[in-house]
Parts: sequence; C-alpha cells; structure tokens
Amino acid sequence: MRYRYTQFDPRIIEAAREKQLTDLFLQLLMHAGGDVDRALGYLDDIAERYGLWDEEMDLERFKELLEQEGYIRADQFHGKGKGERRKVERARYKPTRKAEKALRSDAFEQLFSNLRPDSLGGGHLTPYAGSGGEKLPETRRFEFGDRPQDLDYVGSISNILRRTGDDGLDAIEDDLQVFETEHATSCATVLALDISHSMILYGEDRITPAKRVALAMAELIQTKYVKDSLDVIVFGDEARVIDPRELPYVQVGPYHTNTKHALSLGQQLLERKKQVNKQIILITDGKPSAIHDGSRIYINSYGLDARIVNETVEEAQRCRRKGILITTFMITSDSYLKRFVERMSEACKGRAYYADLNNLGKFVLMDYVKNRRKQV
Repeated sequence: MRYRYTQFDPRIIEAAREKQLTDLFLQLLMHAGGDVDRALGYLDDIAERYGLWDEEMDLERFKELLEQEGYIRADQFHGKGKGERRKVERARYKPTRKAEKALRSDAFEQLFSNLRPDSLGGGHLTPYAGSGGEKLPETRRFEFGDRPQDLDYVGSISNILRRTGDDGLDAIEDDLQVFETEHATSCATVLALDISHSMILYGEDRITPAKRVALAMAELIQTKYVKDSLDVIVFGDEARVIDPRELPYVQVGPYHTNTKHALSLGQQLLERKKQVNKQIILITDGKPSAIHDGSRIYINSYGLDARIVNETVEEAQRCRRKGILITTFMITSDSYLKRFVERMSEACKGRAYYADLNNLGKFVLMDYVKNRRKQV
C-alpha cells in the first residue's frame, strides 16, 4: 500500500482551533444569557486554566476575530463631559444575528446527531390515509378524485389481464388500483419554558439545556417544517410571549411557577392559528406554585396546594376541549410531582415524559417529529 504525503499547512490547524474556540464561546454566550463580556470572561478563565492562549491567539485577538467574522459588535459608551464632546469610556460587545443563527444551528445539530437516522424522515404523520405524503405499500380500488401519480400500474395491469385474458388490454375503472398515502398535516406548537428559580436550584443548570431544546425546535421548524408555527412562552410568576430570537438571552429569575397562566396564554395563541394540529409542549422541573387571584398572584411554595393544582388541571381540561394536546416534559424524579403530572395528563388526555438533562432534547424533538395522533 502506498501513501501520498502533502506539505503540512499550519493554517488548517489554526482554522480548526478558531472554530473550536468560536463554538465554545457560543455555548458560554447562551449560558451567560447573551452577555458577551461575561461569556468572554468565562472563556478567558477556561483558556488560562487549560493553556488555550499562546503568542498568536489571546483574548484581545479572539475578540477581533469574532468582530471580523460578524458574531459580535461593539457599542461605545460615553462618559460625562462638557459641551458636545464627550469622552469614550469603553466598548461593550453585543451578539449579532449571525451569532443567534449559529446558536440555533449548533443546538439543532447537537441534538439531532444523537438521534437514529430513521427518526429524521417524514412529516407529522397521522393514522389516516389521504392526499400528499409518502406512498404506502397497501393499495385500494381507484375512486373518483384519486391522483394519477398514485396509480399502481403493475397491480392495475394484472387486474386487466386476469379479467380479459388474452383478449387485449381493455381497461375499465374497476381494474385500476392506487397506493394508499400517508396524510401529512401541519402543526401549531407553543413551547412553554419554565424560568422559575428552581431551574438553577442546588447548583444544577437546567435552564441552559432547556433553552438549547427550544433553539433546536425553532431551527427545525424554520428549516424543515416551514408550514408549521412555533410560539415560545416563558413562565414564572406569570407567563409572557417572547421572540424565539430572545431564547439565548432568557435567564431564570426569583420566580414561582404559574403553570396555569402558561396554559391559558398558550390557548390564546393557538386559537389564532389555522394549522390542523395544535399542541403545547411544557418544559418544567417543578410543581405549580402560583396562580392569578384577580389582580394579585396567589403563591404557595410548600407542597402541592390543592387550589393551585385544581385550577391548573381545570386549565388543562379547557385545552382538551379545544383540541389542544399537552405534552409535559418533567426534569425531575420526585414522586409527588409525578402524581401531579399524571393527574394533569389524564385530565387533558395528554402525554408526560420524565427526562433528565442528558436526554431532554432527544425526547422533545422525537416527540415533535413523530407526532402521530388523531385529529381532534
């Protein structure tokens, strides 16, 4: 066996290192809630600890590289001064749309790279046959309105020969048969993300994996299921809609968990959608601990408050009556929280998954891609 060697090009190694540093920076940027200076500080600490900087690459050079590549831009802050001229204090960096796009793409690739190849194909499938979609091996008799491209030519000709023998190929309608097809449907999704304090409780970062899942969902819909829609809700003491572009910057606050308001707001968003299937994907790690009480918020963080639980379950039942499927992903293993989720899922005829942070993305995306259910 012969080997052919080419001249070593150090630029290849340097480009690979720059790519790795950029990928690491983007992950730290999401962890830092979109604060570029903070993310660069994290990166500098890691680089100093593991010897990533050298004479050719340090923090200042890397900042320049990120600016040249269009991932960050500098905003100038001015100090106090007399007259029209004011002294520039320093430059503060902000992420660009290119950085946001890279975060979505990276999240999408990371999560889907762990899925089986056969889980990536197809659309949102239902048990019903209809126009469009992939052909099935099953066939049926031709009916008025069937598409010519769905004809089973081999089966149709066999029917003609069995009926006519050697008397020629005189076809009648009863000889024709067509392939069944899977009916692909559109889907309107509301992803509700818990940003209560428990998402970072006990030193465990649960919000970053959850944000990564939401980013991957946004990228999936924008690139593969363009007829679908995705709205994103974050909920703590109350729920609010955010632009999917804001996802990298979402941070946990000193909030309780108002699951009822998240479901109510999700219903309002989905009622405006024209898609056939409608669903709410709920990602949370804690029990519901808050509801609206008129103009105030009623809060109880101790155990499962019967009033809060009952009103939350009633909101889930309203979703069922409107044909909205609720899928709950619980990032917890507490038995009494499982009982609440089981009760809510039974009330709304929804689904529940108990996922850890390592398989959350796999469960959410596979559930979305394989959304095989009846139209309600």
